[in-house]
Amino acid sequence: MAQRTQLKTTFEASKVIQPFYSGGSVALGRDGQILATCLGDDVILTDLTSGEQLLRIEGDDEPITTISLTADASYLITCSRSLAIRTYLLQSVDGAFTAELQRTIKPHVTPTVTSAVDRTGTLFAAGAADGAIKIFDIRGGYTTHTFHGHTGVISALHFFEVADSELDSGSHQSKKRKKRRSNGETMDLDDDKAEATFGIRLASGGEDGKVRIWDLHKRKSVAVLDSHVSVVRGLDFSTKENALLSGSRDKTAMLWDVKNWKIRSTIPILETIESVGFVQDGKYIYTGGENGQIRIWMTATGKEVIDEQEPGGENDAIVDVLRPQDLSCLLSVHADQSLRLHSLDPLHETLAGNMISPLPVIRRISGTHDEVIDVAYIGLEKDYLALATNLEELRIISLSTQSPSTLPDDHRDPFPMAIASPYFGADVTTLRGHTDIIITLDTDWSGHWLATGAKDNTARLWRLDPANNSYLCYATFSGHAESISGIALPHQTPPAGAAAHGNPLEHPPKFLLTASQDKTIKRWDITISSGADIGGRPTRVARAAYTRKAHDKDINALDTNPNDFLFASASQDRNVKIWDLEAGETIGILRGHKRGVWTAKFSPIGTIPITGESGTTSSASRGYVVTGSADKSVRIWSLADYSCLRTFEGHTNSVLKVVWLSPSTANHHSDSGPHLRRGPQVASAGGDGLVKVWDIESESATTLDNHTDRVWALAVKPPRPSPPPPSLQSETQPTDTDPDPDTAAAAAANEEPTTLLSAGADAVLTFWRDTTHLTHLATTAASTARLEASQTLANLARAHAYRDAIALALQLEHPARLLQLLREAMARHPPEPGSLTGLCEVDAVIAGLGDEELWRLVLLCREWCVRGRDAVVGQRVLGAVVRLVEVGRLTGLRAPGGRGRGRGKREGWKEVLAGLAAHSEKRHERLGGMRESAFLLGYFLQQMDEGIGMDGVDGWVGSYGGNGDGVLLNGASKEAEMMDGVATGGLK
Repeated sequence: MAQRTQLKTTFEASKVIQPFYSGGSVALGRDGQILATCLGDDVILTDLTSGEQLLRIEGDDEPITTISLTADASYLITCSRSLAIRTYLLQSVDGAFTAELQRTIKPHVTPTVTSAVDRTGTLFAAGAADGAIKIFDIRGGYTTHTFHGHTGVISALHFFEVADSELDSGSHQSKKRKKRRSNGETMDLDDDKAEATFGIRLASGGEDGKVRIWDLHKRKSVAVLDSHVSVVRGLDFSTKENALLSGSRDKTAMLWDVKNWKIRSTIPILETIESVGFVQDGKYIYTGGENGQIRIWMTATGKEVIDEQEPGGENDAIVDVLRPQDLSCLLSVHADQSLRLHSLDPLHETLAGNMISPLPVIRRISGTHDEVIDVAYIGLEKDYLALATNLEELRIISLSTQSPSTLPDDHRDPFPMAIASPYFGADVTTLRGHTDIIITLDTDWSGHWLATGAKDNTARLWRLDPANNSYLCYATFSGHAESISGIALPHQTPPAGAAAHGNPLEHPPKFLLTASQDKTIKRWDITISSGADIGGRPTRVARAAYTRKAHDKDINALDTNPNDFLFASASQDRNVKIWDLEAGETIGILRGHKRGVWTAKFSPIGTIPITGESGTTSSASRGYVVTGSADKSVRIWSLADYSCLRTFEGHTNSVLKVVWLSPSTANHHSDSGPHLRRGPQVASAGGDGLVKVWDIESESATTLDNHTDRVWALAVKPPRPSPPPPSLQSETQPTDTDPDPDTAAAAAANEEPTTLLSAGADAVLTFWRDTTHLTHLATTAASTARLEASQTLANLARAHAYRDAIALALQLEHPARLLQLLREAMARHPPEPGSLTGLCEVDAVIAGLGDEELWRLVLLCREWCVRGRDAVVGQRVLGAVVRLVEVGRLTGLRAPGGRGRGRGKREGWKEVLAGLAAHSEKRHERLGGMRESAFLLGYFLQQMDEGIGMDGVDGWVGSYGGNGDGVLLNGASKEAEMMDGVATGGLK
């Protein structure tokens, strides 16, 4: 029988989808590529083209109040509640995005709540909560203007430039300055700066409902526009219309004539406005507000040109709208921390006076998925993901790895951000229908049918066709008295050739199981005729095939077995029940958990037999069940006798989700060498924020840590559906024998690594890739290389090639072999002239060491010096290091990326030397005592040989041991002489 080698399971986080916007201010570059968003007290820079997070700028532990980005995305200015305004220089060097802090100032006495940057990226305006406005030079960092006038919070700011015809006073000032120059007077620096502000105005809106116009050249307010009766939220200027637009929460937008600052027109919007602006060179006006829809109005007539739109919910409300200058689109920011990119193309194509459809949404972006409760892979290729968050809507995101840079040119949209194929993690659509939070999800074998259960006491069946961008609610199921807490669809793959296998979209699942907090389980039969009607409206199914009172407490989970003969229910009553699916009768109860059971899953087809803790192997014909409980344990159960086979403990909080990892054909073959095989595995997610992968045979666990809060959702990416073998179409699953080696090898060649997905309350989705095989290959290769290098080292030592041998021993981190080589080199007689260690080539090796290897040698010398038998070698090598290496290099030596023995401080040369000096002093005190004792011993021995008298003691020379290591001149040993003459001088 072939030998089995136990593999150590390893996973790595291959991709991570994490939040980048949690509410607050948003800024966008002129080209629409760089997006700056607030995430708590941090600022995140994101590339909207690829969805990649470019940079995270950490804050000062105080919430960010507003941010601004210059048009060319070269400077970022952040304002926080700590009163600090920080300016960052943004640069992209060799593909890496960096932010260099230029300065930090605190100009206001209250927090800055609104900010704006002029079109040239030169001036920055900051409006504070006390009504003060300050303008700064971005590059210089100094204050250029300070304005007071508003009586409350500044709510809107906008720079604009008026036409030359409106600069009467400015022209007069210009003439006066020119006249002064003609008289020979030189214009000073202040005059230059003042001339640069000709024509520049700043419009400010406040909580008092007033709009003030500030002339930066005159440094005063030139107009007060007092017509709004609520907070002014939006300001914009059109050069072509020569008009200023203001929008307020009083549900009106007003157009002001710049010539006389009179109202040109008032547009009743009839909704609270959060943002307004001009598009199409002032021909149209856009508004966004509490209804969550972008609306377009004719500037000339004030009439809306978009067909009536259905108002959105509270979470759909628009809080801001950004307009990239170089793109024909608008970016709306919504209350649910999502962003939507709207195309303005319909405005180019419409005729004046014609109504148009609502602006198409060409990109949806979720700033955060908030608390992810459940996930499910959908689509035939499983390249889409359904997310149930703490919202009543279901989000569909793309898992395509194709980025814009890899798409051919003919697949690009006219807009850089509107990519034909969405990037990894991009939002695809949102499914609406439930009226309360969605709790649970399940899919059928094809991934085209998705079932959802929510707190609104209903379940829904969705027909998903991502290839054709079709997502429809097929049927709704109502009848439970409380929230739907568990849901299950059939998982059996139809046989090849069957109509359902070839066209799953036209063949819905045959049944649906739902479990509720009302402690009942219902089975719903689904037929093709019970689906959505011709108008696309879902059919309401109000009658279940059967209803069973299942548990004494809330039911937490449901699951069907791969053959669709059985289903399992997990409950807070600490039991898991196994049911006959057709009859709806209990056929077994799994008892053993000490607290409520959160989750239960059937083993997949192909699971090999499992040996219990008693040593008895349970038959795999009926399969197994894994459960996770609030008692922090994971249990494996046999369906043959409903006994507990294994119990795994390791989580420090409730186990919230468990899954089986897909059986791997790669486990049953090997190209050469030992026969590699990995037993069945399960993964668990807990309230402790950890994911653990358990090897059932070895009872070992691999811990995956990338979450900061409890992990609710766990899923394994299933393989592409394929028809099962005929032997697996019955309830019996003969899996005790290994498959044919050739077939297994062929399957393994095309097999993708297992992908495990975890998500939870921290809004982070982590995709874990199984790297067990790659790790095994890398470990094997590293072991082989190390073995070969060790043999080379032995050969070099045998040949007395000290130069190469010492360098290799340091590289391989063989301290014992290195010590032996150094001892042999120092023991050479006679030592080479001019050598510090006794051998010139050893000196050359020490002088040529890199910083990392030199630091490693210094640490080894420290260890040798504290050991009496190795102190001579350690002191002598350390003395050579001091003499051969420059002082600057020595003082700069540090532990690479680690912590030293100091309290939180990285250890360096000074710390090593300080500790070694104290030890050396104690050692030399002992050596002094040895000298005195040796002197007295020599004296008494001489007296015993000669009788009495002290003549000749000073010149006594003897060899007490006869080998040159005994008492020498003045009673000192050779060791003491070497220590005193070599190392001490070197340390000093």
